[in-house]
Amino acid sequence: MYLGLDLGTSGLRAILIDEAGAVLADAEAAFDVDHPHAGWSEQDPADWVEACKTTVAAVKAKAPEAFAQLKGIGISGHMHGATLIDAADKVLRPCILWNDTRSTDEAAALDTMDGIREITGNIVFPGFTAPKLAWVAKHEPETFARVAKVLLPKDYLRLWLTGEHISDMSDSAGTAWLDVGARNWSDAALAAGGMRRDQMPELVEGAAPGGNLRETLCAEWGLSGPVIVAGGAGDNAAAACGIGALGEGSGFVSLGTSGVLMVGRDSYAPDAASAVHSFCHAVPDRWYQMGVILAATDSLNWLSRNLGQSPADLSSALPDTASGPSSLTFLPYLSGERTPHNDSRVRGAFIGLDVAMDRTDLTRAVMEGVSFALRDSLEALKGTGAKFETLFAVGGGARSRFWLTTLASTLNLPLSLPAGSELGAAMGAARLAVCAVTGASPDAVMTQPETGDVIMPDKALTAAYDDAYGRYRALYPALTRKG
Repeated sequence: MYLGLDLGTSGLRAILIDEAGAVLADAEAAFDVDHPHAGWSEQDPADWVEACKTTVAAVKAKAPEAFAQLKGIGISGHMHGATLIDAADKVLRPCILWNDTRSTDEAAALDTMDGIREITGNIVFPGFTAPKLAWVAKHEPETFARVAKVLLPKDYLRLWLTGEHISDMSDSAGTAWLDVGARNWSDAALAAGGMRRDQMPELVEGAAPGGNLRETLCAEWGLSGPVIVAGGAGDNAAAACGIGALGEGSGFVSLGTSGVLMVGRDSYAPDAASAVHSFCHAVPDRWYQMGVILAATDSLNWLSRNLGQSPADLSSALPDTASGPSSLTFLPYLSGERTPHNDSRVRGAFIGLDVAMDRTDLTRAVMEGVSFALRDSLEALKGTGAKFETLFAVGGGARSRFWLTTLASTLNLPLSLPAGSELGAAMGAARLAVCAVTGASPDAVMTQPETGDVIMPDKALTAAYDDAYGRYRALYPALTRKG
């Protein structure tokens, strides 16, 4: 039996599977995000540990006999977070999360240093880990002086599970300290940010062993041991493992809190200037690229809060099929944007509001605006040579047929919906545990799910969506200081 743990921004999900991938039990536990100042986003790592205790206890209660046969644990988590610990493994301050934008100036300074983009394969975004440490060095020097190790969120959870300072390649690729092509820490990149190699965790591949569950936890959980904890993965790499998107051309589009358009690559082909992320995959000798928008379903959640209607109610008021673009344009830059603009200061807008419009028009425009933002990512990915042969649609937003039909016609790509399978980062993490324990090939374990419906682009509408996308693209300069 294998346990997959996915540490999300708002909660932790755990699933227990057998070696064939059948889900035997699952559980979730929520926690909060703190925003003490504008642009700040933090969490207490102790909340992650408590959530892990809660979900493991729930999984064990649901399937006690299966849980007693646990042999491996895989972990995934939200990327880029800066969890700072001292020489005694004590947390020095709340973790600075991926969507925290306080280190915009520090990111810009690091990004201009000679060789950084060439080493890391990426722009240094404000959400990455390295600029966060530069911010701490400047604004909290006493804390910075005590930093013995910097751990990514899932790897702090690993520290509690195993007592080891270990990370994997896919998660570490989002720090701006990793040589992504060589799959190793870069002394030059570390030095540029005032860091040292001894402050970094040991690196392993995601499908390799990354520590053993502590004996005290084995005893507490009623396990005979040993229980291997896999290297694991950052959340998007883990989601790719869960849906079988490993090789060239296989990918997914995720309508989650943020929006992701991801594709697997068999070789390393970065293009940092495009604001496309080029990261190590969770399996050896493979990479992946993705475009990221910061507010996908978060845009709908924002609208929901302001209209006093649930996201489900807003979505249900729309038809099942899109009929062409609206005259109202929404730009979803509520917290800035990553791909393709790398602009943490730009903010969103509605353009073309009319007195006759109602909440349905606003909802439709939000879904179209997110779809256009993902089209931005598609164009940026195509510029790196990426091709899309299989594209699954996942995430909470994929429950809306209107959104899916809008997105398919905007991207001019078919979107496949998985049929009745447990997917996502928790499944990917559990699959990585299978590989770490058994030595099985990732290609044999991380197969694609059976396809249910396929949402085809409406060829009668693609030209209209192309025109609307062109208008959307032309509006960005008006919202930024670059305009």
